[in-house]
Amino acid sequence: MSTQNSRSILFTHTRPQEGFRLLELTPELEELLTSKDAPILELKSPSTALAQAVVDPAAHDYVNLCTPTQTYRIRQVQSSNSMHILRPSRGEISQADIKVVEDEAGESGTLNLPDEAVTAVAKCSSTLELHIPPGGFSAIPFLEKSLRLYDRRSDDDGDIAMGGSADFTGSLRSEEMRTARDNVCQDIPVSTAQCEQGWMELCAFVDGAGEMACWRPSARSRLAVWKRLVEGAVLQGIDLEKQFLVGDLWKSVLDDDEEMEPPFPRALLEAVVRRICIANERPPLVDDIKWASFDKVECTQWVGETYLAATAPTSSSAVGRSDFLRAWKDCLPETWRGEATLSKLLVTLSFPRLSCGAIADLDYRMAATTVPTPRLSTLLNQRNGIQPTKLHLRQPQPRRLRIPEIGMNCSKAAVDCKKS
Repeated sequence: MSTQNSRSILFTHTRPQEGFRLLELTPELEELLTSKDAPILELKSPSTALAQAVVDPAAHDYVNLCTPTQTYRIRQVQSSNSMHILRPSRGEISQADIKVVEDEAGESGTLNLPDEAVTAVAKCSSTLELHIPPGGFSAIPFLEKSLRLYDRRSDDDGDIAMGGSADFTGSLRSEEMRTARDNVCQDIPVSTAQCEQGWMELCAFVDGAGEMACWRPSARSRLAVWKRLVEGAVLQGIDLEKQFLVGDLWKSVLDDDEEMEPPFPRALLEAVVRRICIANERPPLVDDIKWASFDKVECTQWVGETYLAATAPTSSSAVGRSDFLRAWKDCLPETWRGEATLSKLLVTLSFPRLSCGAIADLDYRMAATTVPTPRLSTLLNQRNGIQPTKLHLRQPQPRRLRIPEIGMNCSKAAVDCKKS
């Protein structure tokens, strides 16, 4: 159809073009940005060295878009069709933007054009998409690389050996602890909420006078805190399944001699209590924890995982199943011992962020077992089923269950998405 007589719209383009990147928003993010109180978004990426140490070394160049509670991986998607960013001419276009006869322009050097004129200010050949991997994002691997390891242990002669020790000489105010924690979290390429969740799961804490430091306790240290906690609760008659004052629990673990050094920092005890207390009673990380109570089922599982990580960190140091169950029960209050069963612990073994450990199953009661063994004819003819072959075992063979180890410097740009 001929359009010779239709009204035309003047189309121009600027040179040089402006730099634009088109980002495709998810419905949730669009709703968040158009809300009345739109938050500040952050662009975070780890340093090359940290990314290679924590993530896949072949995929260290990436940027995450972080809301206060969610993290998105930004991916660039190439397009076969170029997209132009247009802007209305606003009634006039400079001579530098359009080739015209000089006498057609006024003395001011501008042309009066209709409002329908538009200008292409940028050209985009790709778009940015937001992606969340199936496993989501976790701050734990980055925190493990960023925090100092607290591993306080007793030697055979009774002396205390320190594998990185916190300073007990001074206590920190809540504001100081929060500042130190924020300084760590701002360099981790996940949202603030996910970073605080990882901090809580690791039982991380801030302690020290003079040179302030952030710590993550080893599994052995977490287990030692738990044992001392249970011992103090029994002596002072504190029911761990009912609400108790965390301050009273701290007093119960201290020695009667006031001149004695505390067995561990109070911040560490509070971090352990915060980790294992009932979730809906857990205060935000920015608030002090004053009251707490434990759920014996969840707490028992945590104790079993922690004991396994402390005593059998690798498959080569696997502990026997019977020995493990006996020691696990010995770590629990008397009324909780019945909760220590492998069936409850195995439910959590599929999660990759649990502490590492291994159990050697030596409790065989059968002298023979039947296992399916493919024969050569089976491999050549897929229509045949696998025939079971009876294998006699003269001695028990251990099986090992492996739980992986739990799991910076980032460049960050803040984008204020609040409406002006």
